[in-house]
Amino acid sequence: MTAPQPENTSELNRRLDSPRKRLGERLRSNLSAEGLQARVIETETASLAHTFEHLTDSGALPYAASIILGARRRYIAGSGKSSAYATLLNSDLGATLSNVFLVDGQALNALNILSDVRSSDVLVLFTLRRYREETVRLGRLFHQAGGALVVITDAEDAPLAAIATALVVVDTGSASYADSPTAVAAVAHLLSTLTTASAKGARRRLAARDALSEALGIY
Repeated sequence: MTAPQPENTSELNRRLDSPRKRLGERLRSNLSAEGLQARVIETETASLAHTFEHLTDSGALPYAASIILGARRRYIAGSGKSSAYATLLNSDLGATLSNVFLVDGQALNALNILSDVRSSDVLVLFTLRRYREETVRLGRLFHQAGGALVVITDAEDAPLAAIATALVVVDTGSASYADSPTAVAAVAHLLSTLTTASAKGARRRLAARDALSEALGIY
């Protein structure tokens, strides 16, 4: 199921499928800065509330967390703007779990991981409209190779949704020319929190990182 929202709002959001279209529809020249701020705040609050309501009903996040926790190797990927969400989740999970890898196309690329996929591996993919082709191809090939797929996306009929081991749908409705990042970032935070809460070595790993951070003079 998609994150619940008024039907007319959902249909309009899906129709405005590019920043250019959203700019012309949403940002009127006669709207004051105060008025625009109020609209954005109202919409962001609603999108986050819709996402939380949907996730509570679906149980998707605890299921996704259990898959990540049970995996031997955890890969995280996203292209374009979604690379920021992947980096956020990688940073949080990497602090408490071992074998967490960011597929950034440089230090670790698609060819490297696809050549050695095991059934005990999981790939967490952030894929949001307009759905980057390289992300979709990576997800399909990883799935074909036998790995588990956790897909974080914005619609139940999005590419990869049908083959996802765990599907997490967020509401990215916005009053801006850009789709909202608020619920996506919140989901990354929730997912890392749920996974860490059940990770046996999380406390020891965090303590070791604190000691090493002090020794290295990082902070």
